[in-house]
Amino acid sequence: MTWIDALWLGLIQGLTEYLPVSSSGHLEIANDLLGIKGSDNLTFAVLVHAATVCSTLVVLWREIAGLFTGVFRFRWNDETQYVAKIFLSMIPVGIVGVFFKDAVESVFGNGLLVVGIMLLVTALLLTFAHYARPRKKETISYRDAFIIGLAQACAVMPGLSRSGSTIATGLMLGDKKEQVARFSFLMVIIPILGEAFLGLMKGEMSPAESGIPVSAMIVGFLAAFVSGCVACKWMLRLVQNGKLVWFALYCVLMAAFCIGRSLLA
Repeated sequence: MTWIDALWLGLIQGLTEYLPVSSSGHLEIANDLLGIKGSDNLTFAVLVHAATVCSTLVVLWREIAGLFTGVFRFRWNDETQYVAKIFLSMIPVGIVGVFFKDAVESVFGNGLLVVGIMLLVTALLLTFAHYARPRKKETISYRDAFIIGLAQACAVMPGLSRSGSTIATGLMLGDKKEQVARFSFLMVIIPILGEAFLGLMKGEMSPAESGIPVSAMIVGFLAAFVSGCVACKWMLRLVQNGKLVWFALYCVLMAAFCIGRSLLA
């Protein structure tokens, strides 16, 4: 992997992490088009996902600081309850990460056919969320947090958008657009940083072990971080004021490309 490849992949990751179009699916598509093969795909994916999580910390720093302030008052206040809901939402993806990590990694190697099918599922979720008319709720409940967490656990499949799945699920449950978008972006921070930390402790993130040059890792990280900051701010405004159903059409078009390319390969 050259630094040019890393630049493109980092930009793609940052721009698609927050949009409901599947960043992992787009990385798989880009790897296929660039001819990048091998186990370094997963290592680089973890790296650039960590970069976009860092962009979340920057964009939502006021909300995060407020949560920390509330938690360290050591009272069962709104902030403490919100953090508790975030931890509850992480249980399903934690179980998947601990017990089914090898199976998930094997799925990443199944090529564009799986990506195409999962993009179609993403399109269906966005469409259902657009036409659903549930009774609106003032806050995200513990039940909703866990169900949204289940959606995040399912989104480990390449092509099934994490932000699309979690936001669409929250909207179908009746949660408000802006609330569920912020919750979706905050709930992924610890799982992804935890995965990156474990990879670092095991040596999987080192250039020698991964086979990725240091320059490529730095360029990819910075590209994902900068583009992630832009995409995160845009998505928060888009969820509040726009219609996510248009991304369903995009997912269908990309799914057709993936399935067609896999069948013709």
